[in-house]
Amino acid sequence: MLKPARKITVEVPEDLLRKAQASTGEGVTSTIRQGLAILAASQAYDELRALRGKGRFSVDLAKLREDRR
Repeated sequence: MLKPARKITVEVPEDLLRKAQASTGEGVTSTIRQGLAILAASQAYDELRALRGKGRFSVDLAKLREDRR
């Protein structure tokens, strides 16, 4: 099921759109959606990277591997 969408008009340089479409192998709408999804995900990755080294946890590798024996 598709989420509610918003129709927009965007002016994009032709060469940029052509390269993006060549990269995705998709049409204009799908290419724009993929680009927006990547941009949104990159912010989440940046936030996760900022947490790197902040959390502490201990792992007992031997205990984790018990079920593999």
